[in-house]
Amino acid sequence: MEKYQTLKIDQKNPNSPVFYVTLNRPNHRNALSRDFFTDLPKALSSLDQNPDANVIVLTAAGDHFCAGIDLSNLSSIASDAVSGDRGRDGERLRRAIKLMQDAVTAIERCRKPVIAAIHGACIGGGVDIVTACDVRYCSEDAFFSVKEVDLAITADLGTLQRLPGIVGYGHALELALTGRRFSGHEAKELGLVSGVFGSKQELDSGVRLVAEGIAAKSPLAVTGTKAVLQRSRDMSVEQGLDYVATWNSAMLISDDLSEAVSAHRQKRKPVFAKL
Repeated sequence: MEKYQTLKIDQKNPNSPVFYVTLNRPNHRNALSRDFFTDLPKALSSLDQNPDANVIVLTAAGDHFCAGIDLSNLSSIASDAVSGDRGRDGERLRRAIKLMQDAVTAIERCRKPVIAAIHGACIGGGVDIVTACDVRYCSEDAFFSVKEVDLAITADLGTLQRLPGIVGYGHALELALTGRRFSGHEAKELGLVSGVFGSKQELDSGVRLVAEGIAAKSPLAVTGTKAVLQRSRDMSVEQGLDYVATWNSAMLISDDLSEAVSAHRQKRKPVFAKL
């Protein structure tokens, strides 16, 4: 398996179709360095193409999920965009921002569901990352902050685009304008996370059960559900229905359907082929 500067990829159980992507800069509270923005899309593309992977869990080493963008990374991006030509500097900076945006959007582009398991701090760029994930859980010690406004930055890696669809426009605006810290329990009330676990250990165990449960389902149905929900987010109901009709006209009649029906009749667990 390929080595990454800022991530670790592994399976907790070698026979399991659940793969773990771990943010792995614990001494820096997993702050996002330049290498991260190269590592993440490469890792997700690799897992997307891996037939042994059905579900991905995004987690973090150390005491915190992610302290946001590494400030030295921010300084180097700013210094790179100083040539004396305002137009060219602006274009260079825009390109750098688009590259980082693309790295976070790689979570959505991955066909396999990505579940975020959040503990400790999830700040700034950490919120960008988890809002791009498909499902989110956290531990009781988790806390969140859309912090960019306090660094004199308009958040630009996806939070302002994705958070309103998750927690509602009014809540997203309040969180982004104040930059205030909010708890895991408030995140649950807002709908940002689906559940709060008492400890990191309980979080890991609970998320593993959810991930294993999803991974045991038809991979055609799971990847289709993610794809259709994402596309429908930007469509009218009528357009979304048309899209899923087209999708299912291609995917519905499958060996997975036959196996699911047979297993139901025979009162056994279905076994699906790899995707």
